[in-house]
Amino acid sequence: MHDWQEQQMQSLLSAKTAPILFNSLSGVVKQLGFDFCAYDMRLPWPVAQPKVVSLNNYPSSWRQRYNQELYEKVDPTVHHGRHSSLPMIWSDQNIASNRSFWEDARSHGLHAGWAQSRHDAKGICGLLNLSRSDDHVSRKELREISHRLSWLVDVAHEGLSSLLIEKHMPEADTQLTTREIEVLRWTADGKTSSEVSEIMHISDRTVNFHISNTLKKLNATNKTAAAIKAAMLGIL
Repeated sequence: MHDWQEQQMQSLLSAKTAPILFNSLSGVVKQLGFDFCAYDMRLPWPVAQPKVVSLNNYPSSWRQRYNQELYEKVDPTVHHGRHSSLPMIWSDQNIASNRSFWEDARSHGLHAGWAQSRHDAKGICGLLNLSRSDDHVSRKELREISHRLSWLVDVAHEGLSSLLIEKHMPEADTQLTTREIEVLRWTADGKTSSEVSEIMHISDRTVNFHISNTLKKLNATNKTAAAIKAAMLGIL
């Protein structure tokens, strides 16, 4: 088990781009008995409509159908992944909850599957979804590969999120100074610049200077947005 993990980790985390890493991930998934895999990274920002970045090797017809029908809004694996880090197996119970979606997936070659998500300190949710054309994933099979699957979720999220964030939300890796963080914390608590200056024993001008810096670093339009974004990214 440990030798297998070490081998796969070297292959996956040595990738320099997300497509290369995903291609390696697809190969590991096939070793574990699945035909298709998908990795969806849901960013915490914008709050009203969080951005989702997707990589998958699904049949092109299913990708087109999924996007056309806005299936992300009704996909049970997506809903489960956003609210739980426990694995989800495609079962009769899940299928019954949205039969038309599952029947459409089956018609495109996705008959059985497994999904699990990871939620990190930056507020980013990564969902790994595995599927295949066979009709069944047995309990015996899951017992044999469950540890490898859960481990793969961790490695996939660690590797892919770090590569994708650089392009899609670089401010997630922003480094704020101690003073900038303190100013944003008080701002998040509803304090005005004048109140923050009194609490921190600095001038209003200095408070506004720190706020201006955080707006640039966090790519935020105002101090409220900066405080919210910093909190969601785990900076505060």
